[in-house]
Amino acid sequence: MATGATSESLGGRLRRWWRRGVRTSSLNAIIGIFLLVPSGLLSQTFFAAFHHGVVTHEFWRADDFGYFMAGALSWTLAFFAGIGITGAVWPLHVYVLSHEMTHAVWIWLARGRVLEKKIWADDGGYIVTDTNNFWIALVPYFYPFYSLVVVVCYSVASIFYDVAGSTATFLLMNPLQWLFFLLGLTWAFHLTFTIWMIPKGQSDLAAHGTFFSLVVIYLMNVVFLSLAVIVVAEGVSFESFGRDLYLNTEDFSEWSWRIIRALWGKIFA
Repeated sequence: MATGATSESLGGRLRRWWRRGVRTSSLNAIIGIFLLVPSGLLSQTFFAAFHHGVVTHEFWRADDFGYFMAGALSWTLAFFAGIGITGAVWPLHVYVLSHEMTHAVWIWLARGRVLEKKIWADDGGYIVTDTNNFWIALVPYFYPFYSLVVVVCYSVASIFYDVAGSTATFLLMNPLQWLFFLLGLTWAFHLTFTIWMIPKGQSDLAAHGTFFSLVVIYLMNVVFLSLAVIVVAEGVSFESFGRDLYLNTEDFSEWSWRIIRALWGKIFA
């Protein structure tokens, strides 16, 4: 009976240790390690597709790419100029709005409720909810809220008006040029604030394990960039991208198997 009592006591301690959150953080860390593989493979495929579509097919010469980059560069310069002049990022309340609204949208999609919120402030915002998971916590870091707002507005406008074919100009740009300029600006807004916010000790990241959260954020941002390249770049399609991703995965699998066999042979030789 003494052995049984000792075993039970140890089991009780292990269960308490497990319930304190080690289970979640440890499991997420392990998942994060495994996610490094698809992150690397997707990155390899993305950069190859980007080079093929933008450089080889000279998409960088296209007006669409030029206006997108003009928008991205405009915001990037404004962001760092604001830091240089005021010593602080701006406009923080606009970012807080997009960040907290993204949380709210995905809470509603998960059929949860927003119990309390602060979404327009220069000192940070928050949302209190009865529903939370890693996706709701991390989605603002890879979900370009304002870029999607631009796409939705453009799509709605296209129902009533031939926006893509319009030659009317406003401030020297037609609607299609404004679309790409605003997409570049809003995507750069998302990227600069995401990079600036991550080192600030965000509770969103810590709640599910910082390492796991960073891997998920990186992976999902590469997914969004890959989709953008597939949609807009000439010479890149879902079929070609998927084929290259499969071949990269096959090469990695063969390389991994050779490493495992070599290590196995040395250990058990």
